[in-house]
Amino acid sequence: MKSKDIEKCEITVIHDDIINSVKEKMPDEEILYDLAELYKVFGDSTRVKILWALGEAEMCVCDIAALLNMTQSAISHQLRILKQARLVKNRREGKVVYYSLDDDHVKEIFSQGLEHIKEK
Repeated sequence: MKSKDIEKCEITVIHDDIINSVKEKMPDEEILYDLAELYKVFGDSTRVKILWALGEAEMCVCDIAALLNMTQSAISHQLRILKQARLVKNRREGKVVYYSLDDDHVKEIFSQGLEHIKEK
């Protein structure tokens, strides 16, 4: 593409009022960084599979490993990442630790993403 074909504004600002309005509403840099980090967690298909499974039922590590045909160690690693991102929580029952989605927001984020992907 030739440089003359690229659209470019001839002036630096057209709608100063819109810029100021958006700037006032924009979250702090730290919050936007945290949001970007949250979405990075969804960038791994194994973690997405785990989230989908936990959206269906509370599960222990060994059952998730069997479902995904992976080692328990690999699943535990991914669950640690998901837990650090506050996407999953766990509870202990005797010697077994059960995992579930942290809250309804996680299922909603996941459902919205699926809905968007399935749009035609």
